[in-house]
Amino acid sequence: MKLMLEIPDSVDVSETEMKRMLAAKLYEAGKLSLGQAAEVVGMSKVAFAEILHHYDVSFINYPVSEMLKDAAAI
Repeated sequence: MKLMLEIPDSVDVSETEMKRMLAAKLYEAGKLSLGQAAEVVGMSKVAFAEILHHYDVSFINYPVSEMLKDAAAI
């Protein structure tokens, strides 16, 4: 999929930064795997994982509800 998005010049964000932000948030939402998100922005998985905190996204993308469900099954 190709997406064209017009951002006003008054918004101080680069194309690279916008791609990283979008990929991080899609990873957080579970729409992209870590590998897919890293590929979108042209980074290795490790490098992408290291920048997630810049977007308030946790590397461990495991919902609390799933953790509780798993804990109850033990």
